[in-house]
Amino acid sequence: MEQRDPLVAGQIPRLDREVRALLNAGRLPEANSLFDEVVTKVSPGVDRWVRSAVLVNRAVLAWRLGRIPLALELAAEGWTDLEADRVDSPAVAQTLGSLGYLLEGIGNRRAALDMVRLSVQVGRRAGNTDTLAQCLQRVGGLLNFRACSGPAEAAPAIFEEARGYLEEGLALVKDEILHRALLGAFGRSLAGVGELEKSEQVARETLHLATVADDLWGISVGNWVLAVVRREQGNLAEARTYASRAVTNAERINDTSLLLRFSTELADICAALGDSVGEAAALRRSVAASRTATETLQEGLGQALEQRRVAVQAQRLAVAAQEAAARDPLTGLANRLGLERAAQALLESTAARGRVPWLVLVDVDWFKGVNDDAGHAAGDAALREIAQLLRRECRADDLVARWAGDEFVVLLGDASNDRDIGPMVAERIRAAVDGHDWTMVLGTARRPTVSIGVAAGPAKLDQLFAAADMALYRAKRHGRNRVEVEPSCEEVPEIVSGN
Repeated sequence: MEQRDPLVAGQIPRLDREVRALLNAGRLPEANSLFDEVVTKVSPGVDRWVRSAVLVNRAVLAWRLGRIPLALELAAEGWTDLEADRVDSPAVAQTLGSLGYLLEGIGNRRAALDMVRLSVQVGRRAGNTDTLAQCLQRVGGLLNFRACSGPAEAAPAIFEEARGYLEEGLALVKDEILHRALLGAFGRSLAGVGELEKSEQVARETLHLATVADDLWGISVGNWVLAVVRREQGNLAEARTYASRAVTNAERINDTSLLLRFSTELADICAALGDSVGEAAALRRSVAASRTATETLQEGLGQALEQRRVAVQAQRLAVAAQEAAARDPLTGLANRLGLERAAQALLESTAARGRVPWLVLVDVDWFKGVNDDAGHAAGDAALREIAQLLRRECRADDLVARWAGDEFVVLLGDASNDRDIGPMVAERIRAAVDGHDWTMVLGTARRPTVSIGVAAGPAKLDQLFAAADMALYRAKRHGRNRVEVEPSCEEVPEIVSGN
């Protein structure tokens, strides 16, 4: 056999394959222990398609080990990587086949069959024979189960289709484990199309190879095929014996899908024999397997719901963190970051309506004196009062922000035809601060006033701010507690107010 790196062409790492071998041998505790060692490791330097294949294969192993939340997490991560930019590679084909197996276990049977059919198409284009053989085994096995559980009249055609896939896979395969899997499924297809003698030969070869390899999965499938052959031949007593062995080995390897199929087969054989005790026992095993499958699905749904809850919570926390980062903790207004984030959309929507945006730049007069006379706590309280006055005098759609220290900005998206709206709002703010009763906040300390610079667009935020800052400088120079309008962005009437 040719030498190959375990990750070349989408191959699964050696330790992962050992976990599967332990599972198929019914050595579940050992499989669990080894799985714990490998589940967090992906060899460095592999491409994302191989990584996706490894993750989804581990999801299959976790599923068979009954570790449903982990299986779902691994499958979701591998599937997401796969969908990013799918290519025709052996790793992608392998991933699709494994996803099909998981979807079948979850109960999404139509999607499962579509997925494994797609894996065969990708496997053919990728040109790796081992990977293609594995994909052919998955689609053939699923078709066998469809034929068994579907309408009797449709079964022969489905078995014939499965036979074609499995026969092709057997002609390609080199791996011994995969060869046994293909052989067992091929035997069932042969029985389904009426080739009982050949089916028995294949089943006995499967049993021999599986026994030598200590492969309980292969032993279980081989016994199942022999049970079907004997049932079709009318030898129900031997059919019951083989079916019982199939069920026992399916239980030992914890394969719920096999157990459901085989215990149902055993119950039917016992019923045909008039063996009510055996039928009841088989049905109890079938019900137990069905309950396990249901509980598995319930746990998976519960985990999915919990993951969704955590995701929603994380999203809300992220939004809250973003909002907190954009809000001034002292005044509750938007801060500089919040203004810069929201300004562009407001300016664009104002321009789209053919309106003129205004920027009002407010600076508190004598604020250092307020802090010196009344203390910093009183100064903070004064800033909070001014923030409340700004909210009261501005409109609901205006953007009010604390720029820095004792400076505030109001960005007005003018929704009216009043070209004086910016200076008018600015004058209302100035008058509100000037006329406010500051006794409760500052006592007998010097009361604050505000100087305001106003500028109109259309312009970008930095242009508007620069223009308003020039107007604010004039307001300060001309005595404070006044409004000045900068006509540089767009000619507007000037209002000069104050004491």
